[in-house]
Amino acid sequence: MISKTRAPLLPTLLFATFITSADENKSADNILQQAIGSINNISTAELQSLISVEPEIQLIDVRTPTEIATLGGTIDAGFHPLNINRGWLEFRIDVAVPDRTTPIVVFCGINQRSPLAAQTLMQLGYENVYNYTDGFFAWRDADLPVIQPDSAPGTMLYRKPVQVADGIWSAIGATAPPTYENSGHNNNLSFIITDDGVVVMNAGDNYLLAQALHNEIKQRTDQPVKYVVLENGQGHAMLGMNYWQQQGAIVIAHEDTQTEIEETGEDVLDRMKSRNRDKAMGTELSLPDELFSDRRVIELGGETIEILNLGPAHSPGDIVLWMPERKLVIAGDIAFHQRLLPVFEHTDTAAWIETWEAFAALGAQTVIPGHGDPTVMAEVEKYTLGYLQHMRQVIGTLLDEGGTLIDAYKVDQSAYRHLDTFTELAARNADQIYRAMEFE
Repeated sequence: MISKTRAPLLPTLLFATFITSADENKSADNILQQAIGSINNISTAELQSLISVEPEIQLIDVRTPTEIATLGGTIDAGFHPLNINRGWLEFRIDVAVPDRTTPIVVFCGINQRSPLAAQTLMQLGYENVYNYTDGFFAWRDADLPVIQPDSAPGTMLYRKPVQVADGIWSAIGATAPPTYENSGHNNNLSFIITDDGVVVMNAGDNYLLAQALHNEIKQRTDQPVKYVVLENGQGHAMLGMNYWQQQGAIVIAHEDTQTEIEETGEDVLDRMKSRNRDKAMGTELSLPDELFSDRRVIELGGETIEILNLGPAHSPGDIVLWMPERKLVIAGDIAFHQRLLPVFEHTDTAAWIETWEAFAALGAQTVIPGHGDPTVMAEVEKYTLGYLQHMRQVIGTLLDEGGTLIDAYKVDQSAYRHLDTFTELAARNADQIYRAMEFE
């Protein structure tokens, strides 16, 4: 009979006891304190100093977008911090900040997640990482500058209209994705008041948002809204259309915009209803009243307003409103500057660059872009044409050298990382441009 030799039980029990004891000594607070002790921690005063002396500094808010939207916004450092949720930091930081020498300050609400985020960045090889220990709430409570999640509480609008020129106004939307908190007002809703009526650019994301804009218009003029022009067929441009039609306005759009609404409108409406819930009340899909192909001129109250399709750009049917006597253009989604432009599957970046020549030839002195504050041509040229040319150049070189789609995600976009929506769009843009250029 073969006997079985059994290993001594005592050492095993002692080892198990040691492991259990070590595990029992670990806690979230232990891990947090260890992280705090291994990183560079800075106070509010030190953060202010860094912002003033480090032009390349990058702030990263590691809270969730919902927290930022519902708990008072984020730090205003003269630019919009990146928002990379702590759980995604390891996977998104390469694209957001490819240069490991960039000075980075991470923060959260009360110094719980940010120390762990700073420790992670250091482990990933980032050389100049700081943790802002006081956190956002201390910054806010000290009455320091904050980027608000909603600049117009009590209304569906993200911001109330600002006057750009005599009779020309724009309600500037959030330079962020659409959310319940911003009511889908993440693009600019502009209007032109004349002595014989009002022309509105963009119907808005939903019925109630359109109504809120109309209420603001009525506070500034007794003139009726006669025309509403859709910059393209995206939801935030067209879903509020049925409100304006009920008020008797004529909705004008490019013929390609109608095609896009017919093909994708129901899905766009469903997504908006899912996001906006009760705020979607009254919104129904509709179609424009009047279509055009290249140019439509409105002569109203002494103003000449040209609706122009200059060529392919961001979306099918993209148009601009051009006021030649004012040298002012409401550019829609042809021009971007404060948020990173998005490249969709249907976006032809080469054609967009060609279209830019016609756009620049207008000679506009004032530009109201589709997103962000009114500005000048040099600014939108830098962040629209410049970005498109840069991306096509670096990805073209990558393709010539046999680079892969994975390599495309890592191309250098750091010159644009300060723009809003960079973390959401940079990798996706690289993906779309690479896939399109493969077959050019």
